[in-house]
Amino acid sequence: METRKVQVTGGSTYTVSIPKSWATDNGVSAGSTVEFYPEGDSLFMIPAGDDERTEGTLDITTLEGAELIRAVTTMYVSGFDIIVLESSRITNDQRRSIREATQSLVGLEVLEETKGKIVIRDLLDSSELSIHNAVTRMRLIASSMLEDALLALGDLDRDLAQDVIQRDDDVDRLWMVVSRIFRATLRTPKATEELGLPREVCFDYHSSARQLERIGDHATKIAHITLNIETAVPQEALDAIDELHSEVVTIIDGGMDALFTDDSDEATRLANDVRECVREVDTTARGIDELLRELDPARAQLVGRIVDSVSRTADYGGNIAETALQKAAPTPVSVTAHD
Repeated sequence: METRKVQVTGGSTYTVSIPKSWATDNGVSAGSTVEFYPEGDSLFMIPAGDDERTEGTLDITTLEGAELIRAVTTMYVSGFDIIVLESSRITNDQRRSIREATQSLVGLEVLEETKGKIVIRDLLDSSELSIHNAVTRMRLIASSMLEDALLALGDLDRDLAQDVIQRDDDVDRLWMVVSRIFRATLRTPKATEELGLPREVCFDYHSSARQLERIGDHATKIAHITLNIETAVPQEALDAIDELHSEVVTIIDGGMDALFTDDSDEATRLANDVRECVREVDTTARGIDELLRELDPARAQLVGRIVDSVSRTADYGGNIAETALQKAAPTPVSVTAHD
């Protein structure tokens, strides 16, 4: 760490020198322009950029299938606007995997394709992306997936169960968008300024989006289990599961409302209410386990796994409430000690 004294020039302008080593490493010299980004009691300074898009190149010679898809996804989340995939010869299987990856990520399009190179570009304007809207959309999709998965269970509706499974891709796409936006705020204060949100809030949204993605995963799991149930579940058990679901909805909605409100007192009240509701879910779930003892072992096991997934979504809603509590907490203030 280096320190500098602030000086006054011209009677009203504050000036401070910058370390020469930093200036040299970042191409800053006399006449260069730098950008300042205030954030609370901090001030970030970076060399003025030319707004060129970031480009990354990856040798995919040894990558295939899911591994190749993960590699493209990682570069997308890491913030590369242009992704260049190279090999001496890109196989047809690799091309199919690359197309699958681009179709599963928001904003990516293949711009150039040759024998040994594929160029992918993010066509979205990052300044127009809203992490708040993305998380809100995730909330709506994940909640509807859970509701429809249980409706499919009640009616043994295989078409609806398949629809829930397909919707998980929408949640995953939004989760990748949120991750990409959040990582951008870690790299540069300019991204934070364009979003209009503090980095701490972006972190809270990112953490909550992860919980919503898991809720979507459990809704998908319920749908998959439903496809394996041949005989209708007794109405008494379905009614109990419906009651459990109602408690879970209250928890998820309460947690998200607490996260999104700007009133810290209201956020704290809502989040604490959610924490109390999470405890009640365990009692309801244990009651359902007693009802399942009357079913044949195979069916009882399948329905028991569904009850477990619904209960876990309550835990994820509780985690969102915990994040909301942290967001609502007072901001630490530095105190200078005096002799």
